[in-house]
Amino acid sequence: MAELPIPDVSPARCSGRFTISTLLGMEEAGRGPYTPTEGSSCDSAQPTQLSSSTLYTRTFGYNTVDVVPAYEHYANSKGVGDPRKGRPSLADLHSILKPDPSRLCTPVSDVQHSNGLPEAGPEAGLEEAEGEPGRDSEPEPVRFGWVKGVMIRCMLNIWGVILYLRLPWITAQAGIALTWLIILMSVTVTTITGLSISAISTNGKVKSGGTYFLISRSLGPELGGSIGLIFAFANAVAVAMHTVGFAETVRDLLQEHNSLIVDPTNDIRIIGVITVTVLLGISLAGMEWEAKAQILFFLVILVSFINYLVGTVIPATAEKQAKGFFSYRADIFAQNFVPNWRGPEGSFFGLFSIFFPSATGILAGANISGDLKDPAMAIPKGTLMAIFWTTMSYLVLSATIGACVVRDASGSLNDSVAVGSPGCEGLACSFGWNFTACAQQQSCRYGLSNYYQSMSMVSGFGPLITAGIFGATLSSALACLVSAPKVFQCLCKDQLYPLIGFFGKGYGRNSEPIRGYMLTYVIAVGFILIAELNAIAPIISNFFLCSYALINFSCFHASITNSPGWRPSFRYYSKWAALFGAAVSVVIMFLLTWWAALIAFGIVIFLLGYVLYKKPDVNWGSSMQASSYNMALNYSVGLSEVDEHIKNYRPQCLVLTGPPNFRPALVDFVGTFTKNLSLMLCGNVLIGPRKQKMPESWLMADGHTKWLMKRKIKAFYTDVVAEDLRSGVQMLIQAAGLGKMRPNILVLGYKRNWRTASPQSLEDYVGILHDAFDFKYGVCVMRMKEGLNVSQVLQAHVNLTFEAAEHPENGTGSRAAPGTADPTTLASEQQASTIFQSKQGKKTIDIYWLFDDGGLTLLIPYLLGRKKRWGKCKIRVFVGGQINRMDEERKAIVSLLNKFRLGFHEVHILPDINQKPRPEHIKRFDELIAPFRLNDGFKDEATVNEMRQGCPWKISDEEVDKNRAKSLRQVRLNEILRDYSRDAALIAITPPIGRKGRCPSSLYMAWLETLSQDLRPPIILTRGNQENVLTFYCQ
Repeated sequence: MAELPIPDVSPARCSGRFTISTLLGMEEAGRGPYTPTEGSSCDSAQPTQLSSSTLYTRTFGYNTVDVVPAYEHYANSKGVGDPRKGRPSLADLHSILKPDPSRLCTPVSDVQHSNGLPEAGPEAGLEEAEGEPGRDSEPEPVRFGWVKGVMIRCMLNIWGVILYLRLPWITAQAGIALTWLIILMSVTVTTITGLSISAISTNGKVKSGGTYFLISRSLGPELGGSIGLIFAFANAVAVAMHTVGFAETVRDLLQEHNSLIVDPTNDIRIIGVITVTVLLGISLAGMEWEAKAQILFFLVILVSFINYLVGTVIPATAEKQAKGFFSYRADIFAQNFVPNWRGPEGSFFGLFSIFFPSATGILAGANISGDLKDPAMAIPKGTLMAIFWTTMSYLVLSATIGACVVRDASGSLNDSVAVGSPGCEGLACSFGWNFTACAQQQSCRYGLSNYYQSMSMVSGFGPLITAGIFGATLSSALACLVSAPKVFQCLCKDQLYPLIGFFGKGYGRNSEPIRGYMLTYVIAVGFILIAELNAIAPIISNFFLCSYALINFSCFHASITNSPGWRPSFRYYSKWAALFGAAVSVVIMFLLTWWAALIAFGIVIFLLGYVLYKKPDVNWGSSMQASSYNMALNYSVGLSEVDEHIKNYRPQCLVLTGPPNFRPALVDFVGTFTKNLSLMLCGNVLIGPRKQKMPESWLMADGHTKWLMKRKIKAFYTDVVAEDLRSGVQMLIQAAGLGKMRPNILVLGYKRNWRTASPQSLEDYVGILHDAFDFKYGVCVMRMKEGLNVSQVLQAHVNLTFEAAEHPENGTGSRAAPGTADPTTLASEQQASTIFQSKQGKKTIDIYWLFDDGGLTLLIPYLLGRKKRWGKCKIRVFVGGQINRMDEERKAIVSLLNKFRLGFHEVHILPDINQKPRPEHIKRFDELIAPFRLNDGFKDEATVNEMRQGCPWKISDEEVDKNRAKSLRQVRLNEILRDYSRDAALIAITPPIGRKGRCPSSLYMAWLETLSQDLRPPIILTRGNQENVLTFYCQ
């Protein structure tokens, strides 16, 4: 830890802890913090007396630039390496501080505890951490604990009409034993989902958005966005469903008293619209009023339960006995313990599909996560407790009513008989009632199997059960009315879908989504007016199940990826249980309604496809990102175990582009034949001092990668800082790649200015080619008539980051203006178009396969020809030969090409390849090398080496003479290229190789210049590493 002597600081200038700005301000005043005081040194560990009280003095005994751990340093951090307020950067600690007059002393309040946390804990420091210092003057938003915010809300949403009207009937059909099994099976799914919710919600700070927030931040925007939209819509329609359930109950009461308003159907509409309007008013009044209404409903339901349980122990009256109620009897319990299937729905899975929706509703608490004091604590505790207590209520109700009420009863007081009367069948005979006639004719109106209002009949006071039904339906409707806008608001703020951002605006201290409430209200009223919810109800249930499946899968996926960021504080979950829960949820979707499940999946896939197509610019650190890394890592390691085979050879290219936007043609050319096929790596050598170039490297890497992505080039970008070009390329050649995914071809641009450039840069360029061959790379040099480097053009039109490159045409090094780089500008700059982005039509790709390099000269044009833009081009192959054996040599080459299955059928033999070139062209070559000749007069080798000291690029007379035939061949080949390939779309030719130490760099560049000059089409000089890249064997 860096230790600083403490200067005397005026309290007027700074109060509280020392900051970087404080130290710089003092340094500017002439008292530098690094200036040793008398008797002190930089390594001194002795405590120093401070004139101002600071946290660091009390903690360590001396002042330091380093800071102790604090909450605000980590609050709201998203990306790796996000700069955090209050924490010095690595440069502040590691580099020498320089005075900066623009920096002023910024007082920082002294932290009150030695652990660096604010006095009121993390929550108190949250607003400051998020950059909202003005929040203190605003009223505090309403926040709920785990009981009021989650447990009661979930219990109310789980309890519904099925509890009162269908559970007794299910008990009669399936028997107590199988009913318990149905309940426990349903609860198993919801409990596993509850455990998954608990794990996800405790893996970091949860904000508003509930289910959508949990899934989207875990699985990413693709699945999260689709499920968020349909979940919000499902909640909006569920408001209508629960409201219609309430309206139907009220309508039935009105019918009993002959007090219908209009007619049965319109009464449902009228009552439903009035009810949902009142619920909207409660919601708009604020979360506090909504919570009070929920507590009222909760109390009503509890009173109705107590009323029912009291009724079961009250001795049965004659009227109740006539309807099948006889209080607790062992005989009744035994008879109702086993199933008695009746009707079309009389099957285990039929009853399961009816009961399961009553176990749902566990997400009601999570959906208002933004209104909870501590979501990480409240959601797990409240949700699991709600599941436990509602499960107990279901089990108790089915067991108690199954022990009190017989399955069939007539309801007639005239059916009482003496115990043991002849002709009486059934359990009721032993209690003095004869229900034999109606049971045999299946015309009984009462009993568990026939009377849905059995709970009301059993209870001590029937109207309280009706009040419980009202409470259950209205509380569920209110919970959905609140959940839908909250989830939709978070979705709108993320802007994953168009045209919905309008509904994301929040109002008031709780940021209430007023517009979302109104939209939910309109949807609910629309479905209430339809009054035909039987068709839409299964789809809603499937939407909720789809959410359960994705929540469970989120937990499983986050666990299986082994991401270090998956650290939930809730430990009582299992990834395999979560996977089981996800699978079972999908199975139940098809068990409930197979066609609704298909519709739900279809909608999810459509929304998923839209987000995948749009690729929203969000980064939430999802488990999908972690999974991508895992898969890439596993496949890369697995690839290392696979032996290489010629059939699986892929041209993996290290492209010396420099900044990729400087040489778009080179990028497009390689990107065309490597796309979806092999590795492409754009390399850049930053030449200069490391200290100066490293910041530029960090700043620009992301911008270059985004430029490649925008251009739809599937490539990586990497750069190195080196003192000179050649050493930087050597670093790239040796270190680029991973395992078997390492480059095997070096691609670079042709150095057009080699004659006017510095001799050392010429040596470096040719040396790079030699280095590539030394490391067993193939080499591909690309030359275009107009050149490759467009940096000058870009600088003329755009305020570009980079200055002119030191090596304009070699595609490698760059010198940049440090501190002026802007990755966003770089990625959004206008894209330059090149010949490789346009369709080539019916031109030709001419391959001059002059020397056998292993087949690379053939392979690259073949891969290029498979692409759509080059697909119509005819590929011609030219080889050298003798005029008296042209037919035989042509047949041999055609036969070889056929065995390679390349589809090249047009083969030309060049019999005149060894003819002497025209004199004017020979003269031009001699003039080309003249400035580089040593003119030593054929002296001995020792004398030549002495004369060439310090200028190894000079060509001796002996070297000119020895390589005369080779030089003339390049002149002749250029004449052939201009004769045969004047109108070609692309020329690929095997270049000569200059022997290392025997061919000066200037002579070799003269060969390449002569071979490729004055050609209109692009020319690629391709040379393999003399190892096969093509084979005609199948093993």
